[in-house]
Amino acid sequence: MPAEHAAARRWGFRLYALHLLTLPALAVANVVAGLTILSTPWTARGRRPPPAARPLLIALGVYALLLLASIAASYSPAQSWRAASELFTLAILVLALYLVRGEREARWIVAGLVVVAALAAAFGLVQLGLGYGGIDRRIRGPFSHWMTFAHFLMVCDCLLIGRLAAGPPARGWRRLGLWAALAAINLAIVGSLTRSVWVALALTFTLLLAVRAPRWLLAYLPAAALVVLLAPVPLLHRMASVVDLGDPSNYDRLCMVRAAARMTAERPLFGLGPEMVRERYAIYREPTAPRYGVPHLHNNLLQLAAERGLPALGAYLAMTVLALAAAARGFRAAGGFRAARAGPDAAGAAGLAGLHLGTILALVAFNLGGLFEYNWGDTEVQRLALFALALPYCAGAAGPGGSRSPSPVAADTRGGEAPRR
Repeated sequence: MPAEHAAARRWGFRLYALHLLTLPALAVANVVAGLTILSTPWTARGRRPPPAARPLLIALGVYALLLLASIAASYSPAQSWRAASELFTLAILVLALYLVRGEREARWIVAGLVVVAALAAAFGLVQLGLGYGGIDRRIRGPFSHWMTFAHFLMVCDCLLIGRLAAGPPARGWRRLGLWAALAAINLAIVGSLTRSVWVALALTFTLLLAVRAPRWLLAYLPAAALVVLLAPVPLLHRMASVVDLGDPSNYDRLCMVRAAARMTAERPLFGLGPEMVRERYAIYREPTAPRYGVPHLHNNLLQLAAERGLPALGAYLAMTVLALAAAARGFRAAGGFRAARAGPDAAGAAGLAGLHLGTILALVAFNLGGLFEYNWGDTEVQRLALFALALPYCAGAAGPGGSRSPSPVAADTRGGEAPRR
């Protein structure tokens, strides 16, 4: 590879990584993302997306085309046209496939995101000390809204848990730093009082334990007892409200389900149009709904179906399923949970296993959280999710040298050399 091509690719990777690491300052991230896109003809010259990512790109392309079709078919195309700016955000997934190659680069970005999340969490914990923390004055760290703060931390938390559960063992100060970051992030998530993130992480972590260490599920009962004994009463009340159908917020979401069903039944192909749910909600709302107007339906699936139609929802689900399947295949090929115990010679395999497991956890948690909040419509969180969708393909792609080393763990478990991919 010519030296100028190698230098250009390094700059492309750095710009892409910087865009993700500056997401808490969205204006800065937008500028960096714009520079990344403009420089792509130079930084990605001679590169192609990994062949395995073609189905994902097709699903993304269908989703983008359906976005434009929904705008054209909208009740108010002029107003819905503002949603075309999402195409800029969707480019983040495509850029990842061009600019991030191999386990080393992918791990570098994930490590950077964990550092950013830990610093954002520390910011939020400082806010707790300054008097924030009530339901009417929730901590939000460096973000403009507590929901963005909590869901951003959730995705980074899952990437970190994947690293700890299946990645290469860390020692000394690095190990201490990883566990300190985990503690800070999860304390901030608890302090944010964001129930959707609590539920998503609890279910995701339970699934991980059920697969990795089912005996630890027995610890749930004593852990729950400790929480009841030690947690502040307002926090316990907030936790109990998760299953309280009489809670106004919970009942409001049930009313939104019925309204979304009416919207989707009326226009199943292209939906009402972007931005139209907010404008037309009062027409479809339940008579007993607590609110006459809502900004969105607090659910990714309902919002996409009502706003853009069932085909767009199908394209979104296809992207998620394809990325999860790719991550699961990569996790097994890297040796799964055994990779971390295979010794120093298998550090690369363990790194891949940690990345793939983190991707699985992040996408599962993101979509579980998306059943209670429209986190796909939150720009900072959506861009993290798009990176997670691309991550299994980036981590498994060939690096600058054009090849990848085989997984020693996979070779051991198959009784021979692992195939190169």
